[in-house]
Amino acid sequence: MGTKFIFVTGGVVSSLGKGIMASSVGQLLKKQGFKVTMQKFEPYINVDTGLMSPAQHGEIFVTNDGAETDLDLGHYERFLDENLNKHSSVSTGKIYSAVIEKEKQGRYDGATIQVIPHITDEIKSRLLKVAKKTNADIVITEVGGTVGDIESLPFLEAIRQARKDFGYENTLYIHTTLVPFLKAANEIKTKPTQHSVKELMSLGISPDMIVLRSEESIEKANKEKIARFCDVPNNKIFESVDVEIIYEMILNLKKQKIDDEILKHFKLKPKAKPDLSEWEDLILKIQQIKETVRVGIISESISLHDQYLSVFESLKHAGFQTNRSVEVKWIDSEHLTEENIKSKFKDVEGIIIPGGFSSQGLTGKLLAIKHARENNIPFFGICLGFQLTAIEFARNVLDIKGATSREFVPNTKFPVIEAISKQNTNGVNNREKLGLHEINVIKDTLMYDIYKKDLIEERHRHSYELNLKYKKSFEKAGLVFSAESKSGKVEALEYPENDFFLAVQYHPEFISRPLRAHPLFVKFLEVIIKRNK
Repeated sequence: MGTKFIFVTGGVVSSLGKGIMASSVGQLLKKQGFKVTMQKFEPYINVDTGLMSPAQHGEIFVTNDGAETDLDLGHYERFLDENLNKHSSVSTGKIYSAVIEKEKQGRYDGATIQVIPHITDEIKSRLLKVAKKTNADIVITEVGGTVGDIESLPFLEAIRQARKDFGYENTLYIHTTLVPFLKAANEIKTKPTQHSVKELMSLGISPDMIVLRSEESIEKANKEKIARFCDVPNNKIFESVDVEIIYEMILNLKKQKIDDEILKHFKLKPKAKPDLSEWEDLILKIQQIKETVRVGIISESISLHDQYLSVFESLKHAGFQTNRSVEVKWIDSEHLTEENIKSKFKDVEGIIIPGGFSSQGLTGKLLAIKHARENNIPFFGICLGFQLTAIEFARNVLDIKGATSREFVPNTKFPVIEAISKQNTNGVNNREKLGLHEINVIKDTLMYDIYKKDLIEERHRHSYELNLKYKKSFEKAGLVFSAESKSGKVEALEYPENDFFLAVQYHPEFISRPLRAHPLFVKFLEVIIKRNK
């Protein structure tokens, strides 16, 4: 077998940063010259991640091929700087659904369908699919949840079988656990790790490596103790200590030579000399940032910021490039009124309205757009933000008081925003536009000044778009449509009267990277910085 597989499990508690650790390892292996891809096994039973509530589960991340996935794939893509695909996200629901469908088709010849072998075989097939699809040298698969969760048992059994099926030198198990520091006792406790590894071993998996998550550095004696009790060599015990800048994780793991030990296990020789200078430079640059930009993000719900994780990360990336720390003020659109809007925005230098997930708070968002347009406050709308920008302009500039979207008022007489037309589909859903699509950028516009090319590719996730019936009226009133799809649908609008008033139908935040900030976010911050001088 050409492909090597790394399985990452977690113990003691959730939210240990398994994904960040795993993608940091992926970045290190990539620097060694190998093609690396990543995959997430999600224990939840949902089949369609796109239908899950972002307010409960966080952001729905979209891949190039139109898969709606868990937000962890966003972490993977940003750290690894590789585009993932629909095979990179696997839930319990998807596995059971596939097995049931095969049973209906008679693919199992009437056999009794069981977790072993049918469910586990289906899980293992997803490992091979992602390897084949990406032609990766190494596949890193994170198993969601913690060891001991009933939901993750089929996944753990499948990766246990993988060693027998794929071979010892082609599989490697990394277990991440919490090593708590008890202030009262003034010492680190290793017992939770011992119990977690014991639980994993009871399922037939002996970890090849252990990564210890801790607030403080762990003494050599404690590492040796863990190694002894968990039957892992001393040089296979690593630590993941809290860092001020998340990208330091890459350098810290490199100092511990985790990538070298992984290659030794796989009996692979490096294909390139690792060069982490770009990450070192980025960390140094972040450490030297002294000035701050304050941006208001308008949402119908501000209780869970993870629903806008990629937007927040994209702002940070743009801040790295413009030497600014970005402070976000989360503003609840449901509590915005004409009476309080000035006070709500008095301390923000720019406004963003990202994609939305419900019809809540629309009045407040429309007020925010109007306030930004009339007061020349840098404004950036994304997806729903684009659609609401068109509606606000129609109502307050074109004086179409009933202007709205068919999404909110299906039988409206003034559908400025119309349901997506079937010819715009990419085959994923005939009422939705998902994934990466080509876009034509119009010359002599702000968009062209930003991208500096007339053909771009961006990721989409939407079901509604501008009704072209109103296009000429908008243009006569001063609105400029600066990008369009291959079929002529509007992808971006701008208002040249202001310093920066731009909205796009797509989601630029999904392709922003720490070392390659998205140009729209960069320009947004540059305009704010210039106005402050």
